Amino acid sequence: MTVLRKLIPILLALTGLGAGMGAGLALRPAADMPAESDHTETDPKATEAEAVDPEMLPDYVKLNNQFIVPILQDGRVVSMVILSLSLEVLQGTTENVYKREPKLRDVFLQVMFDHANAGGFKGSFTDGANLVLLRKALLEAAVTTLGESVTDVLIVDIVRQDS
Repeated sequence: MTVLRKLIPILLALTGLGAGMGAGLALRPAADMPAESDHTETDPKATEAEAVDPEMLPDYVKLNNQFIVPILQDGRVVSMVILSLSLEVLQGTTENVYKREPKLRDVFLQVMFDHANAGGFKGSFTDGANLVLLRKALLEAAVTTLGESVTDVLIVDIVRQDS
């Protein structure tokens, strides 16, 4: 009986392993992918990634530190919003972002303070329309600071801590 108790977990593990391998083999992609020259841009099977030149893909630059924005009410800090941002930039312009990061952080903080003072971080602060306004304002500030090399501002993390 003790031998059976030891064999059952091993048999269950082997059965699970076999089922997983069988499912992996059954669901793997077909091996006969067409060569690049076999399809054209009008081929409906061509994916968007295949149509985009790899040199045209953007770079993503994560800004080094989080942004901390105090939320004031009657002159008192009632909560803090903490954000992490990344920038989508044209390839080869990453170094320029890091060279101008102090200025960029300054203008981003000003945008976030204005957003906070307008009530943007109160209530349902993660509402889609609310974040669209913030992203748009951040993108305008980034383009003003770095030029047209910035194509988007991504809010990677956002947290509000109420006191």
